[in-house]
Amino acid sequence: MESANGAQDLLVAYTKCINFAAIKHRDQRRKDKEETPYINHPIGVAYILSSEAGISDIDVLSAAILHDTVEDTDATFEEIEQHFGPTVRSLVQEVTDDKSLPKQERKRLQIEHARTISHRARLVKLADKIYNLRDLQRCRPNGWTEERCREYFRWAKQVCDNLKGTNEPLERILDDIFRQENVI
Repeated sequence: MESANGAQDLLVAYTKCINFAAIKHRDQRRKDKEETPYINHPIGVAYILSSEAGISDIDVLSAAILHDTVEDTDATFEEIEQHFGPTVRSLVQEVTDDKSLPKQERKRLQIEHARTISHRARLVKLADKIYNLRDLQRCRPNGWTEERCREYFRWAKQVCDNLKGTNEPLERILDDIFRQENVI
């Protein structure tokens, strides 16, 4: 059983992580009509992991909160490690796209890397895809055509197919989404 101090330390570390991500993403918005604050996305990814997949691993949940900070803000992997340790840094690094590459190459690499990333990184990747696909079902992003949405669903399925065997509850959710969208 975890001590009260141990539980408090975990809570402080996790809250520090959420605060760090909120500061880094503070001026960013999602591409939906409401221009939802971007921080809703990483918090939602962590919530999917904890509430729908039963994940309580603080490093996985922290990586979920931080998964887009290096890719989309001025945060660095070194900064992630300094504040949250080498394990969280490694997980964030595994799910971070190299923004110096062209978009199509990044998408191709996500499909390819899905096979080789660690189990814990796979959890973050699955929850991230669930959040994004649900968002896409809710409303089309500004500037996206129906065909671009269909392409995103097809691409996401290719990524998720390479993550099979990671977490049954998350995979069931994705199977349902792909069935609803007629993506086979």
